[in-house]
Amino acid sequence: MNVSPRTQLILLAITYWFYFGQLGVLVPYLGIFLDGRGFSSAEIGELFAVITLARIIGPSLWASIADKTGKSLAVLRLGCFLTVISFSSVFLFTGFWGLTLSFGLMMMFWTAVLPQLEVITMQSVAGTRIGYGQIRLWGSIGFIVLTVALGKALDHFTTDAPVYASIAVLTILFFSSLLLRQPAIKANATEHSGNLWQFVKQRPFIVFLVSASLLQISFGAYYGFFALYMRDLGYSGQQTGLLIALGVLAEIGIFLIAGKLISRVGVWGLLMACMVLTAVRWYALADFAHSGWVVMLTQLIHALSFGLTHATSVHFIHHFFPQSFHSRGQAIYISIAFGMGGALGNYLAGQMWDQGTNAFNTFGFSAITALGAALVLLLCSKKRMNV
Repeated sequence: MNVSPRTQLILLAITYWFYFGQLGVLVPYLGIFLDGRGFSSAEIGELFAVITLARIIGPSLWASIADKTGKSLAVLRLGCFLTVISFSSVFLFTGFWGLTLSFGLMMMFWTAVLPQLEVITMQSVAGTRIGYGQIRLWGSIGFIVLTVALGKALDHFTTDAPVYASIAVLTILFFSSLLLRQPAIKANATEHSGNLWQFVKQRPFIVFLVSASLLQISFGAYYGFFALYMRDLGYSGQQTGLLIALGVLAEIGIFLIAGKLISRVGVWGLLMACMVLTAVRWYALADFAHSGWVVMLTQLIHALSFGLTHATSVHFIHHFFPQSFHSRGQAIYISIAFGMGGALGNYLAGQMWDQGTNAFNTFGFSAITALGAALVLLLCSKKRMNV
């Protein structure tokens, strides 16, 4: 189906809306869902870790297919379809290993979606006056809307609400992917004389990857236990949803100006600032989360911890790798940072949390890890990373 460039950008915005809307439905509240099923904090952390491991193998597998065939959109659609099918099995299981299998398979296929969506978006905005951030911000809007809606729903319905909402959103996401078109690629764009390894082994990318992985390790406590932490401190489900939405709302403003910030400050400077402030954010949650104003401030920093960091990372990878390696470059980033780093962060947070009695130590560890992510950047010069 042929669509105009403007229609393509609108469809990409809608696809981002549902993709990140699904994350808003499931990620903040998966801990509450599992807690409602009687899982301990250690089991929740272990389950998060196991399913996150699927992000190590999945992205590279799908991206390799996309780069070699040049059919990023076909891979994206297949990933959306298989995600719906695999996630449906959640309704068949109640035990630890059954749910781990369901979420693990879902994550394996889910990893096919974002790297291809990022590549298609970067290709689609090329030559237009629209920047990546202006399309990506609609994902944040979707996240906000569905996070607040689910937070409210949890005040009135059972803790199974996130999985029922997820299957609906995933189904709509698949249908939205069918409306997209594959951007035209120049005939010689898929050719390159080198190989992927010669770029991966360079110092700027290694430093970037280690730093990004440490940052994701630091997110373990937040992704796994923030909603439970807020509940234990007396915040309602609706208040928690609004707090999560506040963080994502702040992302929207960042995405609107991300391109200008990258041009003026550079990749290295932005990543350094974001990681230092993320360390401050985690410490504030560790020691002052009883104050609603402090929690609101930490959520505003989410615009930097995730939003600006992600936009800067996508920019770095897109310009560091040749076009024939774009999908695999994005996939390596997701596999190592979000896969290995995220899995380790989830596991460690689950072991430390102890039903919330070690919340201070867990978020304190996150703060130290985020600070470590900033220090690693000192191993590479600004000039070599500012592509």
